[in-house]
Amino acid sequence: MVGDDLVRLLELMKGADSVELKLTVPEESHRSALAALGVDPLEAQIRQVFFFDTPDLALNAAGVVARVRRIQGRDGDSVVKLRPVVPDQIPDDVRRSPTFGVEVDAMPGGYVCSASLKGTVRPAAVLKSVSGEKRLSKLFSSDQRAFFRTHAPDGLTIDDLSVLGPIFVLKLKLPSATFRRRIVVEMWLYPDGARILELSTKASPEEALMVAIEVRQFLEDRGIDTSGEQQTKTRTALEFFAAELRSAPGPAASPEPTSTRKRS
Repeated sequence: MVGDDLVRLLELMKGADSVELKLTVPEESHRSALAALGVDPLEAQIRQVFFFDTPDLALNAAGVVARVRRIQGRDGDSVVKLRPVVPDQIPDDVRRSPTFGVEVDAMPGGYVCSASLKGTVRPAAVLKSVSGEKRLSKLFSSDQRAFFRTHAPDGLTIDDLSVLGPIFVLKLKLPSATFRRRIVVEMWLYPDGARILELSTKASPEEALMVAIEVRQFLEDRGIDTSGEQQTKTRTALEFFAAELRSAPGPAASPEPTSTRKRS
């Protein structure tokens, strides 16, 4: 990354709280990459990821992501995310929230700056909401719902959204003896058999470029391709499940698929 792109990236990082460096590994290299990193799949934590949007992905088109995760052995989490954002344009009252964060996601050939409001949810609450027993909005805090209303398309509420998912995810961290920085390995398993293998690490804005160089060298020394075409986990999931909704017969394919959802 050179020239204006690099200058813009550096400007965004100045206003961010953190930088997440990501790499998706080409599918034909998944097995060799995992072997090279010494990954033990039995150490992985199981997650279920649910996204919420309309069948035509109106929310995503507005730059908003609503997501909930169930996580093995602990409470889940919810997030309302806005991207792209310019950090210095975020209102001070929002930025001061302890559950709010600004992060730059950077991968080979691209980057995006996002703002997120996060919350904690009980696993049973997630199941009740995605099954229709409870409102989807019950999974989000009042601050998250306000953030959603500010940035979502006019008239669209969380309870108008459809459930997109779940995606099953296996996540683990490489042992500290493998590399001096924490590297996270995630395998996203899609219902059609597709898989995305992502490697990531987080860094402060001040050290992000140096960390990127170190991690790239670490991976290349193990024969892992860092130049392959990059994939976006969220976009892949949204497009898959939205296509399912649009092709389904009956109410699920209508513009307001949750109109018959039980309200409580």
